[in-house]
Amino acid sequence: MTTVVELADELMDVFFDAQPLLATLVGIRDREDRLTDFSAEAERELGTRVAAIADRARAIDPSGLTPDDRVTRAVLLEQAEQVRARIASHAVEYGITDAFTAPASGLMIFLPMVGITEQAHADGYLVRLAGIPRALEQIATRHREGIAAGRVPVARLVDSTVGFLDRYLDHRESDPLRRPVPAAGADVDAAAFTAERDRILADTVRPAVAAYREVLASEVRPHGRPVDKPGLCWLPGGEAIYADLIRVHTTTDRTADDLHRTGLEQVARLAEEYVEIGSRVFGTTDLAEIFARLVDDPAMRWNDADELLESARTTIARAEAAAPRWFGKLPSQGCLVEPVPADEAPGAAGAYYMLPALDGSRPGIYYANTHMAENRERYSSEATAFHEAVPGHHFQITLSLELTDLPMLRRLADFNAFIEGWGLYSERLADEMGLYSDDVARLGMLAADSMRACRLVVDTGLHAKGWTRDQVVTYMRDNSVMPMIEIEQETDRYIADPAQALAYMVGRLEIQRIRADAERAMGDRFDVRSFHDTVLGQGPLPLGVLDGVISDWAANRS
Repeated sequence: MTTVVELADELMDVFFDAQPLLATLVGIRDREDRLTDFSAEAERELGTRVAAIADRARAIDPSGLTPDDRVTRAVLLEQAEQVRARIASHAVEYGITDAFTAPASGLMIFLPMVGITEQAHADGYLVRLAGIPRALEQIATRHREGIAAGRVPVARLVDSTVGFLDRYLDHRESDPLRRPVPAAGADVDAAAFTAERDRILADTVRPAVAAYREVLASEVRPHGRPVDKPGLCWLPGGEAIYADLIRVHTTTDRTADDLHRTGLEQVARLAEEYVEIGSRVFGTTDLAEIFARLVDDPAMRWNDADELLESARTTIARAEAAAPRWFGKLPSQGCLVEPVPADEAPGAAGAYYMLPALDGSRPGIYYANTHMAENRERYSSEATAFHEAVPGHHFQITLSLELTDLPMLRRLADFNAFIEGWGLYSERLADEMGLYSDDVARLGMLAADSMRACRLVVDTGLHAKGWTRDQVVTYMRDNSVMPMIEIEQETDRYIADPAQALAYMVGRLEIQRIRADAERAMGDRFDVRSFHDTVLGQGPLPLGVLDGVISDWAANRS
């Protein structure tokens, strides 16, 4: 009989077949010449393969499994359900944006991150470049299918994507697809690789990008939804799609109405903390004045991109130095800090983390967005670095990848509420660790909390309650302390990636609740280093599974 671990490995192979570029980026280098097949037929085949593996896993009685295998079975079944829900969402048809969450933009953003350390990698990269026209044609076909079914994108985001592609076409010399080059000392014919790469880019890739851009501008844009109907609730079957995506991104059964209420409650609670800290910083208890000082004071902006990057590096170094007092196990490698690539930056988030490759071809990288740095606020920069790097995503993801005794599925499981919940938990943990440099930085921690609390309100507002884009912008402006440039970017993100933004606060609140329960159960026996090692020692988990793991840990240490 097939074991749970064997089924997990089989499912991981299916995932890598469906997303071969992801396999490359995590360091599994046996699919170097492949790109995702974006056709509806391939998507249906993926669903069939995943469902068959899930059925075999369900047939295994969990009561006869070891604790580790029970967790693996639960992870497998949850991942399979997420595949079903994502396919049912038809997101390829209407999910058009200039961010990496969209198929076409993601292809252009992630391909430049490929490392080349041997000839097979170089050869594979050239084949992938030559395959871009087919991928873009498949994506364009899916857009047309969506239009026929009434599942259409938001016109504003189509315009942003056209702008993204125009920037690519207008900057031939800085083409990001020229970025992958053979590593120093690699046994690669670099001259031949460079010549063939540039030929494919000129003769094949750029014409294909131009053709896809024309499809968006001429065929898709005229059908685009206006900004007063940006949510899923305006699409056929949108309410059911959104309910599925809430489950995907939170790994809970919470409803849109429940999450909306939680967001409103969190926004209200944060006001008290703002008053406490803001009175020390600005000498006022008026919440509106505290917000205004943070948003409008030029001293709260960066002078330039270099200052922004240097602050990120200093903050991360401070966190790395303090980490051994809070974690028993540390990642084997540090975290690099790099600016978001220029062509991607106008539509990118303020910062994000890219996981390291298992084969060592790329380290973990914290990307900070330096686009229009002088217009970006500085007060939340420390909280962002703690979230994205240390002790946040870099710790969680790198430690997970190093759990070589677990199946690959467990190490790479895509549970957004766990991953982003840990990131947001890390912002508050950093305060416990004494890492914030001053009260302004702690106000930045509250600002980051405000954004995540607002997300519960506005994401559900958009996709379940029919909010307009202007309603979201107004709510974010009135209840967060974000500059307008970031409010605009965040709003478009929530429109383009429904329910993803819910994961942060849902995950953070649940991790905090689980920790508080363990502290009450264990009393003086509770050890925070051991708690953190246990949370991060199982790979990403559905929140309910994490609760069980920590309950067992607390009981066994009693």
